[in-house]
Amino acid sequence: MTNALDLNAPVDTLAMEFTREFDAPVQALYRAHAEADLVKQWLGPHGLEMRIEEWDFRSHGGYRYVHSTSDADYRFNGTFHTVRENEMIIQTFEFEGAPDMVNIEFMWFEDLGNGRSRLRGRSICPNTEARDALLSSGMEGGMVEGYEKLDVLLKSL
Repeated sequence: MTNALDLNAPVDTLAMEFTREFDAPVQALYRAHAEADLVKQWLGPHGLEMRIEEWDFRSHGGYRYVHSTSDADYRFNGTFHTVRENEMIIQTFEFEGAPDMVNIEFMWFEDLGNGRSRLRGRSICPNTEARDALLSSGMEGGMVEGYEKLDVLLKSL
């Protein structure tokens, strides 16, 4: 069963909010966000190769990764501000193709019982132009495809 992504971007804010449920325990969902080997298997849309150059998953750690197609590389980096096991992650996110447009992202992991969980997130952009550029870039489709890959991965954990 594929669970739907609910993505909201209220017009009068700099925020984008999403909710997605998973047919897996919260510990597995969190682990898939924490371990570089697992993140690499699901983050991003279909057809992109992912290379992780840095992954220091802890409060005040950082990350940098590259998504590649046959034509181009897309680099992303950030800092893990707060990491609280099975509960939350607060991090920054920057697409290096749009330098200085750093988002702050919040992710909450919720145990729904019966081996199910929910991921809630909020991304706050520096300005409405940055938010609108992300929304028009195909971000929602990439999230849907990434979470479909995550569903498959979670079945194996």
